[in-house]
Amino acid sequence: MIHDTAIPTELLDHLRQLHQSAPDALDSDLPEYGLEPLSGGRNNRVYRWQSPTGDICLKLYKTDKRDRAACEFHALTHLAEHGVMSAPKALWHDPHEELPAVAMTLEPGEPVPNLSTGHRHDALRAGVDVLRQVRELPLGYFVELPRVDSASNYMRRITEVWPKQLDESADDPLTGDLLKLLDIWRDQGNADVLAQPAPRVLSHGDANLLNWLWTNEECRIVDWEFTGYSDAAYDAAELIEHLSAHDIDDDTWISLLPNLGIVDDSTHRRFLAAQRTVSLRWLSVLWKRRHKRVEEFDLQRQRAERVLTTDFF
Repeated sequence: MIHDTAIPTELLDHLRQLHQSAPDALDSDLPEYGLEPLSGGRNNRVYRWQSPTGDICLKLYKTDKRDRAACEFHALTHLAEHGVMSAPKALWHDPHEELPAVAMTLEPGEPVPNLSTGHRHDALRAGVDVLRQVRELPLGYFVELPRVDSASNYMRRITEVWPKQLDESADDPLTGDLLKLLDIWRDQGNADVLAQPAPRVLSHGDANLLNWLWTNEECRIVDWEFTGYSDAAYDAAELIEHLSAHDIDDDTWISLLPNLGIVDDSTHRRFLAAQRTVSLRWLSVLWKRRHKRVEEFDLQRQRAERVLTTDFF
């Protein structure tokens, strides 16, 4: 269906007025505007909008130092211009100081973590192929803009932020074991490996597999607001060690490593350093929530111990 690419100024004005006067109303159905909230928006608000010419995905963005709306619009436009079609098509971008908006095509499919094992394997292969296509594109708008959750950000968390948190919990019975894991990570020289330059590639920027939608024919990847430059080895590790990938066995990932750009000793070494770093970073994130997310924290602790002590890739 052909979608209208004209910016609906009146609709956006109404939504921005609500954002000022009754922001909680934006989290509910807004039938008077033809809007139905969609899940997975994180800090943004994402809707199925019944536009005059068909259903559209309308996204209202949180404003921070990163212009998320512009990033997503430029990323989707860049992908389309270079023939990568396994992503939404950008329709329009409306900048705004407090509530910028982007409209895009509404993508079908089931998130990969929700699939049965057989379908999940096919979806992963298809999604990894999309990432390969993206890595081969010129950086364009993102030549000087790093992806969100870069290696430097992760290293800063586990070398500066987390040690202070552990010191504040010196009486916790787990603190000693976690400090030992930090010592292992330091002794392995992972920070030095990741500090070395690596060829920049275009990155989707968000490894959450809930963004991968499987249609039984192809994998459609959504949420491109964190796009930026990265490197293939780090991106592969960030994908494999993301919390959403816990149910995927390591043998499956091993079979996909070449398509993720892990093709020689150099990329393998950098991948291992990144894998250890990302795994430990997730453990540090869950540390503060360990009493509320007990099982998830315990699983991540076991995962980090394995990644740090076993070269199984």
